[in-house]
Parts: sequence; C-alpha cells; structure tokens
Amino acid sequence: MAAPASEQAPIEEKQSLPPSDSEHKREPEDAKYVEVQNTELALALASGPKLKATSARSIQLFAILLVAFMGSLSNGFDGSVMSAVNGMEQYLDYFGINSQDSGGGVGTTTAIIFAIYNIGMIAGVFFAGPIADRFGRRGGMFIGGIVIIVGAVVVTVAKGIPFLLGGRFTLGFGVTITTTAAPAYVVEMSPPQWRGRLTGLYNTFYYSGSILCTGITVASGRNSTTLSWRLPLALQIVPAAILAGFAFFLPESPRWLVSVGRNEEALKILAKYHGGGDEKAPLVVLEWKEFQEGVKLDASDKRWWDYSELVNTRNARYRTFMMLLMGFFGQWSGNGLGYFLPILFGAAGANTQNQRLTLNFANTIVSASGALIGTSLTDKVGRRKMWFWGTLACSGTLAIVTGCTAKWGSTGANPAGANAAIAFIFIFGFVYSIAYTPLQALYPAECLHYNTRAKGMATYALAVSCASFVNSYTGPIALERIQWRLYIVYVVWDLFECAVIWFCAVETKGRTLEELDEIFSDPHPVRASTTKQKLALVEGHPA
Repeated sequence: MAAPASEQAPIEEKQSLPPSDSEHKREPEDAKYVEVQNTELALALASGPKLKATSARSIQLFAILLVAFMGSLSNGFDGSVMSAVNGMEQYLDYFGINSQDSGGGVGTTTAIIFAIYNIGMIAGVFFAGPIADRFGRRGGMFIGGIVIIVGAVVVTVAKGIPFLLGGRFTLGFGVTITTTAAPAYVVEMSPPQWRGRLTGLYNTFYYSGSILCTGITVASGRNSTTLSWRLPLALQIVPAAILAGFAFFLPESPRWLVSVGRNEEALKILAKYHGGGDEKAPLVVLEWKEFQEGVKLDASDKRWWDYSELVNTRNARYRTFMMLLMGFFGQWSGNGLGYFLPILFGAAGANTQNQRLTLNFANTIVSASGALIGTSLTDKVGRRKMWFWGTLACSGTLAIVTGCTAKWGSTGANPAGANAAIAFIFIFGFVYSIAYTPLQALYPAECLHYNTRAKGMATYALAVSCASFVNSYTGPIALERIQWRLYIVYVVWDLFECAVIWFCAVETKGRTLEELDEIFSDPHPVRASTTKQKLALVEGHPA
C-alpha cells in the first residue's frame, strides 16, 4: 500500500507482469501490482498528498459545487412538475385541455405545451456555448439562472395557454444555458479522482427538484383552486435564484482562466482544491503541465461562430460522436415516458388523481435512490459498463411492463397484475437512474476537449432537446392512439442501443481530462480505453 505523503514509499512504474529470471532482474518480494488506466495519474495520486473529503478545503469545494448543482435541480423541477401538473384536473379544467379520462392531458394541445420547452432549449443552444466561453462558466450560470426566473414567473401567473407557452419557451432557453455552463464547471473544478462521483452527483440533483415538486403536488393537488398547480410551478424560481445569486462568489474554472491568459490565478485555484494548497503537489504539476499543452489561447472557443473544432479531426469527430450518443440514447431509452407517468399509472390501474400523484412521488424517490447508487459506482465500475448493462436492464424491465399492462391494465380484471405493472415502472426508473443519471452530465463533458467543451455541451443540449422534442410531442399522441404499445418501441430501441454502446463507447474512468486525448487519437479508441497497465508499488526501496 502507498504510505502517507510524509513517508511515501518509492514507486516504480511497470507496463507488464513481473519479468522472468531470464531478464536478469529480481522483483522485490514486497512489490504490489495494481491495474490502472493511466500510470502518470496513478503515480501522481500515489506519491502526492492525498485529498481528504473531510478537510476544510474539500468541504469548501463541495459547497462551491453545490451552487452549480442548482442548474441540474432547476431542470429537475420542470421535468417532474409538468408531469404532475398535467395529471391535475384543476389544471386541465382551467386551460380546457383534453384528458379523455386517461389520468392526464393527452392530444395535440398537451403535446405543444410540453414540446415548446424543447423548442426553447434548441433556440438557447446558439447562445449557450458563446456565453460560457465569453463570460466564463460563472457568467453562463448567472445568465441562465436569470432567464429561468423570468420563465418561471410567466408560467406561474399564466392566464391562458399563450402565457404558458411563452413561459415554457423561456424556461427551456434558460435551462440550455445553465446545463451548458454548470456541468462544464463541475467537471473542470473536480479533482480527477473524484470527478465521476462529483459530476454524477450534479445530475443526481435533478431528483432533488423532482422529489420536492412531486411531493408538493401530492398536497397541493387536494386544493380545488389554481394554487394547486401554480405553487409547484412557482418553486422553479428557488434553485435558479440560488444559482444566479451566488455564481460570482464562486472561483472561476482554472481551465477557463488559462484560456484567457490568467495563469497565476488559475494555478492558485488548482493548487487550493486539487493539491491541498501546494502548487508543487504531483497532481497539480501533472494537471498544470497538461493545461499548458492542451488549452489554446487562440482556439475556436474565442470565436463565437466557430464550431469547426468539433469535427475537423478524427479525434474531434469521435469525441462528438460519443457526446451525441449520450444525448440521444439518454432521452430515448424510455425515460421520455416520465413526462406522462400519471397517465401510465392510470393505464396500469391507478384510478384516482391522488393515487396517481402519490405513485408519481414514490417513483421519484425510488429513481433518486438509483441515481445515488449509480453516482457512487461511476469511479469504481466505469462509465462503459454502467451504460451497457443499465440500458439492457431498461429494455428488460420495459418488456415486463408491456406484458403486464397489456394483460391486466386499466380493465381491473386482475389487481395483482396491475400492481406488477406499476412495480416494474418503478424498477425501470431505478435501473435507468443508476446508469443514465450520473452519466448524462459526466460522460459528454469528459469526452469533449476543453477548447470545444462549452460549444460541445451546447450541441449536446441541442441533441437532448431534439430527442426530447420527439418524446414530448409524439408521446401524448402515441398514448392517445396506441396506448401501452408505445412501450414496445422503447424495448426494441434499447436493444439497438446496447449493440452500439458495446462496439463504440470508450471508457473515460481513471484519466485526467487532457489524458483522454491519446484515447481518442488511437486507431481503436474502444480497445485503447479498456486496456489496463500494471503499476508496481514498492515499499522501502525501488526495485
């Protein structure tokens, strides 16, 4: 085992198993071999001062990142609050929306109300990247938070569908800016050994907003006035206000500071949060060297109109391909049904509004627990394995939901069968959250090079918005026309996703962000990313 910093054992790097006697070198008996993705990072972590999660600086870093997490929490508010509000009779009656006794709004009007949010996100894409590059990650979080507040106020006081549409468009526009700047900030501020868990935790905060909103709708849904749906909509203001109010009290991303020539400030921030305040710590030295080599002062991030570095080399195209895969697969693996959970619960046999809203709340808690488990596993299991096996499990659980709903759904012929359908809707949310919730913010941000990260994350938001638009516009129409058969589409598609992930997805665990460049430059990126090297930790003296 590697000793503490003050009494650190010398370390010797090995690229293979211990040599044989014929190689005229005797291995020390106390050598311990460990498999690592990258030896430089492993050596830096083993030979330098170890970061402690309970230290004052680490706690300060967690508090800093907590502010950025409000970007994800804002997004979680919308995703869940509209699902719950769409199942309220008070909301449907006020706006004259058709429900066809299905447990929630369906048809074209509902499709437009849901889809306009995604259209706002698409419009925001063209501003989000340049804002985060020009004004920094903090500036992007501040501007996005202000826009979300405006949109939330409009939907809260809406007197008619035009106001509702305008507010939701504005919300989508603001969310694109925050979900471009905030995850980039988190992934760039996090120490590499904690990056998977901290960035995964960012996206897990989606469920903090979901739990709060769905829990409140259970109570507010019993109110017969418009307060029943206005109160949950108004709560979207809270996380956006925290994000905008505290953004400029945070330290800026060191990588962004280097990109604008503020090197001294960048090194101090890097040393403070990655090296325990020591600018000579091995990890800080390694990262700083990579910053100097990888962050360009004249790259396309300085030109608001230039997106060419996303596709101008084979390396860049593969990075963009991975980012787009997560964007589309993350939305088309079945989670698009989440907007219409009260309707799905109704189809499975939940017959009252209160019952459907309570089930929606319980499902959010179950999904949140899955997200927390997934976050804890990202730095242990790895991104690629979680993505593949999680998607396969999604297909299996949705297949069971399909069968149960088809046979024992809203007919009431078999309550036990209907309960089984509801149970597997819960299980689907659990396994989806284990795999996708941590990875949706982490994986694309990791795959993108610094010089393209802001514009790349904006492009990722575009992919997510386009995929979500398909879900939110076609979902109500499909539920109206083919009902539970919509599940079958997702079952088959998830199996296709598994094949693509197996053959194309690279592993990003165990490397600094800059070290991933050699993976994407390799002729066989998947093979290069899954190949491990052996490192010999030698106690006492070098071998």
